[in-house]
Amino acid sequence: MDIQRYLLIAASAALSFMLLSEWATFKDQRVVNTQEERFRLADTFEREVPAPQQSTVDAGDTPTVADPTIESDDVPTVLPSLSAQENAASSTANARNIVVITSDVLEIVVDLQGGDIIETGLLKFPERIEDPDTPLVLLEQSAQRTYIMQSGLIGPDGTDTNGRAIYDVNERSYSATSAPKTIVLTARDTAPNVTVEKHFTVTPSSYTIDVSYHIVNNSDAAWQSIPFAQLKRDNSPAPNADTSGFGMQPFLGAATTTPDSRYEKFTFSDIADDPWKTQQAGGWIAMLQHYFTAALVPNADNTHTYSTRKTRDGFNIAGFTSEPLRVGPGQTNNWTTQFYAGPKDQYALAELAPHLELVVDYGWLWWIGKPLFWLLTQIQSVVINWGIAIILLTVLIKSAFFKLSAASYRSMAKMRKAQPKMLAIREQYATDKQKQSQAMMELYKKEKINPMGGCLPILVQMRGFIALYRVLMEPVELRQAPFALWIKDLAVMDPYFVLPLMMGASMFFMQKLNPPPPDPMQAKLMQWLPVVFTFFFLWFPAGLVLYWVVNNLLSMAQQYYITRQIERETS
Repeated sequence: MDIQRYLLIAASAALSFMLLSEWATFKDQRVVNTQEERFRLADTFEREVPAPQQSTVDAGDTPTVADPTIESDDVPTVLPSLSAQENAASSTANARNIVVITSDVLEIVVDLQGGDIIETGLLKFPERIEDPDTPLVLLEQSAQRTYIMQSGLIGPDGTDTNGRAIYDVNERSYSATSAPKTIVLTARDTAPNVTVEKHFTVTPSSYTIDVSYHIVNNSDAAWQSIPFAQLKRDNSPAPNADTSGFGMQPFLGAATTTPDSRYEKFTFSDIADDPWKTQQAGGWIAMLQHYFTAALVPNADNTHTYSTRKTRDGFNIAGFTSEPLRVGPGQTNNWTTQFYAGPKDQYALAELAPHLELVVDYGWLWWIGKPLFWLLTQIQSVVINWGIAIILLTVLIKSAFFKLSAASYRSMAKMRKAQPKMLAIREQYATDKQKQSQAMMELYKKEKINPMGGCLPILVQMRGFIALYRVLMEPVELRQAPFALWIKDLAVMDPYFVLPLMMGASMFFMQKLNPPPPDPMQAKLMQWLPVVFTFFFLWFPAGLVLYWVVNNLLSMAQQYYITRQIERETS
């Protein structure tokens, strides 16, 4: 009967493994198909860009890109604007032309209607490790996603007050691979004798784009507008996000800094339920997804009004308006903001704006997480492998907590040794809880057992382990980082579930070294914990599971040694 039971368990385990493997293959293929379709659209988009030698812009003969009509509440308003019908008609009538700017790290697509950045390809970050030549697209306007950066001028003389401005440009393709490049867009239909230029300055090896307006007023009247910039995004998940519900769910939404809070986050639900607004000097506002961010950083010397809101069409808006931009007769004036679109590089972000590096969110244990990440990077710089660096960091942390762990394991070993005596006391005083407690306290005193000795050290260590958990989840440096053998990417789940099974097995053997709970029902529940944890860890990134496996193995070795040492001392 026992043999049949074991065979049935083995067969069920094998079947479960095959089903999970098939499910993982199906999910990966689904992602591949989605990405292929999205990049097929992107390829078509790029083929429609005119050749670089084309020096003039003519909306009539320039290929256009289909795009949703800009709704009336898409742009912030300070004055009565055109009706929704008039605005829609204007948007539809104007051809949507584009200009492409390429550096060594970015490919930027600018829509000449509005001068908005509607696509950013991150050339140093492949979408999928199997296709290194296809860059990850952060911002995009496609059938799958709307995620763009809009900027403009509203107010009395603003070019975007009554519909988006239309711009002309000398060329349709620019390169900033060897030196900084400034692309000049000239607005049509401005006030008489007023020139409005929109400049994009792209610098090699930088994910920061300077977006500025240059106003030349040769008229006899003063000119005034209010600059704005905003990130517009739908509710679609980030590319390659785990939508199964089993894996880790990184934050997706907006974030900013305020005088009262260095770092404040808003989910898309928060934006819909409770629109937010504040005014402050300097600051920044961003849209976040796993490993990457798009952030707006206006001039630190001016006061800006930051806000989040939901449009009637369901788009999430996070942006700001600046102080009025005034240009007197015969004068010129400028307005500039910085736009970052790239990886969550905490060192580069810290230089760009105060507290912007906090988008790499280590949670409430950030004061532990930041030093741990620094230490992890130092180790990686020597061993040149993030997997080995994780193993060595786990060893160092385990060594730092060695004495605390030893105290905990020693207490549990003594408890295990005294388990028969404890059971005898419970049986002897089963009907008298008071005498049972008294007898237990006498036993603890006689055997020199501290009932809390196993709990307190664990509570101290948990802070470090929780912080390390966030350190392994957040940094972009671990994205597509290989380890060894079948682990080609530490940021995704183990394709063969070897590490999760090792974690479950190590957890099971650790339980055997601990004294079982006195309650039979509780003991049975504890036996199922390794199975439950193994199931959830199947979808966890391999780097996180590697950390837990190494930590469990070290803990098991230390606990085994201390348990045997206690047994020899008392034998």
